[in-house]
Amino acid sequence: MERINDFVNWINGYLWGPPMLVLLFGTHLYLTFRLKFIQRYTPLAIRLSLSKDKSGDGDVSQFGALTTALAATIGTGNIVGVATAIALGGPGAVLWTWLTGVFGISTKYAESLLSVKYRVKTSDGTMLGGPMYALENGLNSKWLAVLFCIFTSIAAFGIGNMVQANSISTMVEDAFKISPYITGAIMAILTAVVVLGGVKAIAGVCEKLVPFMAIFYVLGCIVILVINASFIIPAIGLIFRSAFTARAAGGGFIGATLITAARYGIARGLFSNESGLGSAPIVAAAAQTKNPVRQALVSSTGTFWDTVIVCAITGIVLVSSILRDPAGMSQLQGGSLTKAAFAQIPVVGPLVLTVGLMTFVFSTILGWSYYGERSIEYLFGKVAILPYRLLWVIGVFVGSIAALPLVWNLSDAMNAMMAIPNLISLLLLSGVIVSETRKYLWENNLDAVAQEEIRRVK
Repeated sequence: MERINDFVNWINGYLWGPPMLVLLFGTHLYLTFRLKFIQRYTPLAIRLSLSKDKSGDGDVSQFGALTTALAATIGTGNIVGVATAIALGGPGAVLWTWLTGVFGISTKYAESLLSVKYRVKTSDGTMLGGPMYALENGLNSKWLAVLFCIFTSIAAFGIGNMVQANSISTMVEDAFKISPYITGAIMAILTAVVVLGGVKAIAGVCEKLVPFMAIFYVLGCIVILVINASFIIPAIGLIFRSAFTARAAGGGFIGATLITAARYGIARGLFSNESGLGSAPIVAAAAQTKNPVRQALVSSTGTFWDTVIVCAITGIVLVSSILRDPAGMSQLQGGSLTKAAFAQIPVVGPLVLTVGLMTFVFSTILGWSYYGERSIEYLFGKVAILPYRLLWVIGVFVGSIAALPLVWNLSDAMNAMMAIPNLISLLLLSGVIVSETRKYLWENNLDAVAQEEIRRVK
């Protein structure tokens, strides 16, 4: 088993090496310029995400689809992932993570647009969509669609289920000395209650859980920034200088090359916001919306909140904390660094971090259950849905009590593999993306969607 794990880890070094990072970030840049910097519509997209489009076809509200996607996206990558990027790439990695989010907005927009455009309605009225339908109906490439679903279903059980459950049980055991068996049983029951209810139940829980967990965590970060107030400006300055200079320099930091800062910053940003992986568009297809552009704009805000806001705040919190106490924090990495930063909040600091991580991780389990379910349904039909949901609940319990280094590494590999066919569809169907955007957003240089919202307010 150890040899297999080493082999998969070796494969990951190639799958997530410079070629993949260049392909993903390059797609972000290409679509940004092809779509005339679609990021400028982010304020409109945020307003749309808070409105309801009941006249459109779909299974859940636009906000429900967004929060379900955010539930799967916002997780340990926003907290521990940023700390790891800083430890390996220096403070400059924070800026590269942020830039990945800024340009990744265009990719999240594009993949969600294709997902809605090529979605299909089943005999019972359910909406199905995602990269697999864009590949099949847009590119006539059924075999790539099948490969995407195979990779997604495997990745879901790993990084979206068992490793998440394991991180919660480990965290609860460390903080409260509760047995992983007890934690696993409780999580399995809670997961069953939500997942067995289908996408409407998942979206309903996520609509309530995601805003709470994000606000709760961000408030904790703001308290730390108040404590570190005199170090905020120096921290931001150091982040910018380190991102574009040959060596990262500053109190307590180990020097890191420019390439290293970019590599780890981009990699963690991609892991955090999932733009280009093809996961979030699966739930975007279930949204009630009149046209693909409307939901694409709403979905693009997921990357904005996840990386441009949450990851950026986390990065400033961590770098300012290191500058405040270079001797005590500069040698810490990953979760230890984040834990030390939150320990600055008297008494309740560790509790804020623990609750934040627990809600982030549990929401990821819910969101990824839907991604895996739709992939399994595409491969085997509706008959596979109930067995899949039961296996998902069992996986939560197994993941809580088992050590899973192989599962984690295999999931990383499957994430990279599912991104490849999705990126192929984005690049080859970029003309369709531009055409739809022109039709609904640019025609006659008028923002038709914005005007519709203005009329609705009046």
